[in-house]
Amino acid sequence: MYSVYETKRGITGEAVIEISRNTHRIILTEDKDFGEWVFAHGTDSISVLFLRYSYPDQMAISEILIDLIQQKATALFGKFVTVTTEKIRFRKI
Repeated sequence: MYSVYETKRGITGEAVIEISRNTHRIILTEDKDFGEWVFAHGTDSISVLFLRYSYPDQMAISEILIDLIQQKATALFGKFVTVTTEKIRFRKI
């Protein structure tokens, strides 16, 4: 596992995207800016899991995320996946 938060905290979103591209990793984020990078700027060749939840739902979203990764790990690549406690939406990048 690689954590930008732990190893390169403070780098730009663009730098995170480049790391993801170069190492074929999935970006796990709560930052809405990654949606803008992907869809407004036409960024491709990345994979993003975007988590949207409120503080009381932390445990539930964690369980949903673990289940999602266990069941659909390979289907996550090349997608922008929005994960909420109500639904999971896959969009091809």
